[in-house]
Amino acid sequence: MKTAGLNLDHLRVLLDVMELGSFSLAAERHGLSQPAVSQQVRQLERRYGLRLIERMGRKASATAAGQELAGHLRGILAAVEDADLAMQSLAAGVSGRVRLGTGATACTYLLPPLLARLRQQFPDLDVVVRVGNTADLLRDIEDNRLDVGLLTMPIRARRVLATPVLEDEFVAIFPAGAPAPPSRITPQLLMDRQVVLFEPGAQTRALVDDWFGAAGLALRPTMELGSTEAMKEIVGAGLGCAVLPRLAVSGAGARAGLVTRSLTPRLGRELAVVTRRDKPVSRGLRQVLDGLLGLKLPGDKP
Repeated sequence: MKTAGLNLDHLRVLLDVMELGSFSLAAERHGLSQPAVSQQVRQLERRYGLRLIERMGRKASATAAGQELAGHLRGILAAVEDADLAMQSLAAGVSGRVRLGTGATACTYLLPPLLARLRQQFPDLDVVVRVGNTADLLRDIEDNRLDVGLLTMPIRARRVLATPVLEDEFVAIFPAGAPAPPSRITPQLLMDRQVVLFEPGAQTRALVDDWFGAAGLALRPTMELGSTEAMKEIVGAGLGCAVLPRLAVSGAGARAGLVTRSLTPRLGRELAVVTRRDKPVSRGLRQVLDGLLGLKLPGDKP
């Protein structure tokens, strides 16, 4: 079937009928009469030879075919919006909005200098940062609710492009003071300690669990927290030790009262810049991408 003759406005109207559950509300949103909306929906139904909307009293709901079409329409309309934003950005210079998703550790300890530099260089560019776990942020990138992500590998999705930018090793942290922790921290040693870990569901937690699993062990942590700062506070208070990315305890994340040890065997994570493969790159997004691709860990040489 050819796409000639498809009207984007008609597609938007159909999607609104489905989402609002009402012909009259969709008509009001688009400044149309209700008969005009009904006519547009009938034209699309004739085009496909399928019933797309069912009326039940005043309620309108999508049929199975309508639900299938709605999923495609959201992607089409999002792509059109991207194209419009890209053209506006090209016409106006580096401006507009870029939606960036990342984890809490990178947002807290890695991104602030980059975000400050972008704001200083491009005051009309609005970079909106969303913090979450890798799985949720990756889904938002695929669904075009985010433009780019700085996420923990591995990335398992066909529609995205993941470019590794840096590696961050995990370390164990202990409260300062006697007795000093051993210089060699193994999974077996930590099994006999009170250990604080990230909460389940985080990619970093999965990597740590796999590190123990490779030694044939399954650690039951004393506490499971979602905040690196909270984990450092707990350890600093003498309530156990924790396994964290080194990024969280170096540079801006460094804190007195903690002792850091490397893990044996070594455990690291890769951070990658992630975008949809078909993502139009505006001038604003290009500046953000270039900044992310040039990131260095605190203490790394330029």
